[in-house]
Amino acid sequence: MTVAKGESLDVLRILAAILLPPVGVFLQVGLGGHFWLNLLLTLLGYIPGIIHAVWVIVRR
Repeated sequence: MTVAKGESLDVLRILAAILLPPVGVFLQVGLGGHFWLNLLLTLLGYIPGIIHAVWVIVRR
């Protein structure tokens, strides 16, 4: 069983999203609207930032 390169990068992005949610979103989409929304969510509450970051990473 082999792991595709994109899948292994997704795992790294999800780990980054758990530790620092805006970093995970930035790695996925750059400095777009999702990044700024995630930064706001993370500042308002760490858990909503994680949920949004994982959602952004898994959705794309």
